[in-house]
Amino acid sequence: MITLYRLRFLLTSHGFKYASKFISNGQLLNLVLLPCFASGKAVSSYRKDIHGVSHRKAVKVHLTLNSFSTVTVNRLCWKCGSSAELFFCPSCNMIQPPDDKTNYFDILKCEQTFSLDTQELQKRYVELQRAVHPDNFSQKSLKEQEYSEEQSALVNKAYRTLQKPLSRAVYMLKLRGVLLEEGTDATADPAFLLEIMEINESLAETCSQDEVSAIGRSVREKLKDLTERMNSSLNKGDLLTAKELLAQMKYFTNIEEKTATHGAEKA
Repeated sequence: MITLYRLRFLLTSHGFKYASKFISNGQLLNLVLLPCFASGKAVSSYRKDIHGVSHRKAVKVHLTLNSFSTVTVNRLCWKCGSSAELFFCPSCNMIQPPDDKTNYFDILKCEQTFSLDTQELQKRYVELQRAVHPDNFSQKSLKEQEYSEEQSALVNKAYRTLQKPLSRAVYMLKLRGVLLEEGTDATADPAFLLEIMEINESLAETCSQDEVSAIGRSVREKLKDLTERMNSSLNKGDLLTAKELLAQMKYFTNIEEKTATHGAEKA
């Protein structure tokens, strides 16, 4: 006999497509449909803090000019009218407003690849924040303070997006014009959806920390495999496969977050 959990899953995943298989004619069921999974927004939260970095020491702007001219932008400095770089003007050293057309890879001066070096990414992030952080502009003009806050926020957003494989994949596909629909993917392989359902059921029913840890390890292995396949698909330009892998990564990332929460509750 099908469980309520399983029925909820089938109803929400397939738009009631299979409901008739489990509900006899004339039978009335009062169901409270609860989401089996988080929506497509299942992305790990990130800390905005910069570990080990002190903003008490003001950074001299002229030392940052060569380091932070990440890309050439066709715009003029708001202060002196000279050709401006992405973060600072090389002529007058003034901080510039953010360039909304610049992608996150260019902002953090890293190669536009899925398998990027996250340690180098973090290093770049810390360097940028040292230069544009608002603490360095507390005694500057209101406009400089405003641009500093905007640049700092943009650098934070770029780093959080590229730091994790899931959000990085979402962003890279977005740059290529591929968007993943919000919510449960009704087009997903039924066998895959069944696997996800069973993992969730096991996690919900377990009372053992060891079992939770085992599920977590298994899910992380699956995510590792999906990450490698995603990298291969993006390198080949196979966006259709990359989109399918991304949908699977979202499901497993959601379960990984559940194992962390479940494990903390059992501890």
